[in-house]
Amino acid sequence: MMLARLLSKIYKKNGIVLIDSQGQKYICGKPDLENPLTMKILKKDLNWKLALNPELNFPEAYMRGEILIENGSLLDFLNMFFENIGPKEINAYGYIIKKILHTWRFLTNYNLPGKSKKNVKHHYDIGEDLYDLFLDKKHRQYSCAYFTKDDESLEDAQQNKINHIIKKLNLKPGHKVLDIGCGWGGMAFEIAKQSQCEVTGISLSENQINYCKNKAKELNMDNQVYFELSDYRSVKGKFDRIVSVGAFEHFGKKFYKTFFKKVKNIMTDDGIFLLHTIGSIDKPGPVQPFIQKYIFPGGIVPSLSDMAKPIEKTGLILSDCETLIHHYDKTLKAWLDRFMQNKQKAKYMYNNEFVRMWEFYLSSCSASFKFRDLVVYQLQLVKKFTAPPSNRRNYIYQ
Repeated sequence: MMLARLLSKIYKKNGIVLIDSQGQKYICGKPDLENPLTMKILKKDLNWKLALNPELNFPEAYMRGEILIENGSLLDFLNMFFENIGPKEINAYGYIIKKILHTWRFLTNYNLPGKSKKNVKHHYDIGEDLYDLFLDKKHRQYSCAYFTKDDESLEDAQQNKINHIIKKLNLKPGHKVLDIGCGWGGMAFEIAKQSQCEVTGISLSENQINYCKNKAKELNMDNQVYFELSDYRSVKGKFDRIVSVGAFEHFGKKFYKTFFKKVKNIMTDDGIFLLHTIGSIDKPGPVQPFIQKYIFPGGIVPSLSDMAKPIEKTGLILSDCETLIHHYDKTLKAWLDRFMQNKQKAKYMYNNEFVRMWEFYLSSCSASFKFRDLVVYQLQLVKKFTAPPSNRRNYIYQ
């Protein structure tokens, strides 16, 4: 069996039992034979489909219920699989496909305002109740949390992330702050509460902006925190501080220079910009095909080299760079646990295929951050060396 031979070559640590559509068992690697992690394939043609293009065919088959995982979870399976392959491609065919996709994405990744709004709507405007099933209850943060202890709750870790960013912004009362890609407003509201600043949040999601405006009224903060349905390219005025968390991945590589140039133009001379983005420690490459097709159309994961060139060309100064490792796999694991606890609610809201799709999304991302080439970068950018405090990072960790 082609797939069994491929998996046997991959599993250097541990292993699985593979059962094909005819009930034939194959030992791949060195599984625990008393209670082996088992993958059952329910359709015959998946043998060659999974061997040739597993990055798309596996998740699609899992979504349709044509692949079952026994004696463990999907996350267990993906963690073991990614631990064995690491950041490299599964086979030569996968390497070729990645190169083709990278070229294609570069040629077609034109995230103009209209397309950007359509991409955002695909993911963020599918229903408010979905995100309540798994995000933190306090701030509804849909980005990497910051864990200072192994047993920290998701709510505390997300508060840590917000506090960490606020310290890097070095806010002063009266500052005008812009939050690009404000989500459901958690960062904007907390900035306003902690620093007595005036905050403007922008997003292309109608659901998010409506939620934020209503929340501002509920908190009696609508005279201090404002929200606009706007593309970053349309923003006018000057801001002392600018923050963007988890939005840069949606802008498109062709618009990196446009974005950084816009930030420079709307930031005051002594301003500070904090960018929080998923990034790759490897060479620039395409988003995983499943994520591109079903989860984040138009998304792309930047490397440091992707960002460095346009930053230099716009004349901004990189005053600080922090790489957060393993914080996002813990965040995604926490989201996955909560989502699976509420999967019956999700199935009622959507259907079983959607639930399995979302399970694969959260599981594959968690495993990728744990064993592959994904991290989170926090870049602090300024126009002048004098903008951040002279004591460097000490002010962040006080």
